[in-house]
Amino acid sequence: MTDTPAPPVGPLVTGSEIARLAGVTRAAVSNWRRRYDDFPAPAGGGVSSPLFDLTEVQAWLDGQRKGHDVSVDVRLWQALRGVYGDDMLEGLADVARLLAERRTPAGLPADVVRLALELAGSSGPAEVVSALAERFTDSVRRAGSDHVTSPRIVRAVRHFAGEVPSDATLFDPACGIGTLLLAVGPERGPTRRGQESDARSARFAQLRAGLTGRTGVDVATGDSLRDDRWAELRADLVVCDPPVGEPDWGREDLLLDSRWEFGIPSRAEGELAWLQHAYAHTAPGGRVLMVMPASVAYRKAGRRIRAELVRRGALTQVTALPSGTAASHALPVHLWHLRRPRTPDDAVTVVRMADLTADDPDGPLEPDPGRLAEVALIDLLDDSVDLTPGRHVAEPHRDYAVEYQALRSELTEQVRLLAELLPVLAAGEGPSSLDGPAVSVADLARAGLVEYGDPEPVSVSEQLDTDYLQGFLRGAANTRRSTSTSGTFRFDGKGARIPQMDITGQRRYGAAFRALQEFEERSRRVAELSREVAGLGRDGLGNGALKPES
Repeated sequence: MTDTPAPPVGPLVTGSEIARLAGVTRAAVSNWRRRYDDFPAPAGGGVSSPLFDLTEVQAWLDGQRKGHDVSVDVRLWQALRGVYGDDMLEGLADVARLLAERRTPAGLPADVVRLALELAGSSGPAEVVSALAERFTDSVRRAGSDHVTSPRIVRAVRHFAGEVPSDATLFDPACGIGTLLLAVGPERGPTRRGQESDARSARFAQLRAGLTGRTGVDVATGDSLRDDRWAELRADLVVCDPPVGEPDWGREDLLLDSRWEFGIPSRAEGELAWLQHAYAHTAPGGRVLMVMPASVAYRKAGRRIRAELVRRGALTQVTALPSGTAASHALPVHLWHLRRPRTPDDAVTVVRMADLTADDPDGPLEPDPGRLAEVALIDLLDDSVDLTPGRHVAEPHRDYAVEYQALRSELTEQVRLLAELLPVLAAGEGPSSLDGPAVSVADLARAGLVEYGDPEPVSVSEQLDTDYLQGFLRGAANTRRSTSTSGTFRFDGKGARIPQMDITGQRRYGAAFRALQEFEERSRRVAELSREVAGLGRDGLGNGALKPES
């Protein structure tokens, strides 16, 4: 965009990575930041997840005699972060390609190549790619995102999947970096099929499968709901941890789709669209294990679809997993178990309800007999069709007061963090920034500064900040250009424009846009928590377990 050179920036590290370097806890690093005025200032990141210059951190640790030798795997991760920043998925995919093909991808720096090959020589390519995937999952989880499948959810899905035959066909329609798809079943034997809308994740998942010895794996790129790449596939087991809280899942374009066997989901019930998509891909006798937010079990908008799932005998079990199982919050999540009957007489007549919400998330996954219930279908088909396990198992074991107080405290903390995320913005100079000198995204792409990512363009140049780019593209002016009369959003690469600005100004705006994005994501989690605590409070007041304070 300009000829102004970007200031040199070395590898950046998070607070948790500093803790690993120093052999201390994250809390200790937070204390150092408060106690020592000379602790390095953040060099990037957001308010809730600052990033620090590795060189400055190492110098400070050495001065305080708090440092430790940095292992090769830590140096590899830090080098990747320094090159790829927030686009670590691209970095992971490039390293996996290097290890799989023994060819250096364009743009992969020599120091990253050296460290990756050194680590692969000592521990093997499979160990390198697995460690990178684990570190990526941990970093995203610590940032408060629920866009990765947590190890606890993987453990639960594997447990309830049970023994999977070596000749089974497995499918994950939202496979991300392949975590669930590759974790379930024996390493060799099953046919595995996946689909993922993010091209970088899909590429890494495919390479990861090959490097870890999984055969018969094929991961397609594309939006499973809008562009089903496996339309003819019928699997023995479908596992999925789908996107949640996304109202624009394609309803207007898919109203007549044959996958909606149990009813057309509303815009607010995207999770039930994913559930039916998964069920449509099961063979007779095949199963679905779907991770669901707890609110899907009782939301009014999904009542008719839940009723049809029960009435037709497709739903076999709902398991409420322990609090803390999900990556980014302490709210309970559910695991829905479906099975496609082989014949009409093969359908279930009861739904098994298992309530593990009070259990240790790292403890046994078999519920106490008092937290199990076999519920007749007719007993579920009331006005609400509430499939929350806690409503159908014995009540005396549930401590409403303790659970309500815990959720209330959690909500209070989340609201406090939410307020801190919202950036301080000053009054602007008047007209829209787009009214001044601007450049089209198409011109930026022709100049080699931008690549059309999925779903949004990304910068491939140090002269253009990705957060700045995407922030303005999400603004009202560009959104209007990309939204059809039916309300469907399609990115308009030809018409979209962004203001011309030097890189320093871009980074200021980019940081504000990134903070607003983090604020918006946190708001969705606060809304989910609010629904949970309100529902619990109503239930407790209604059954006498809670009462108003005098």
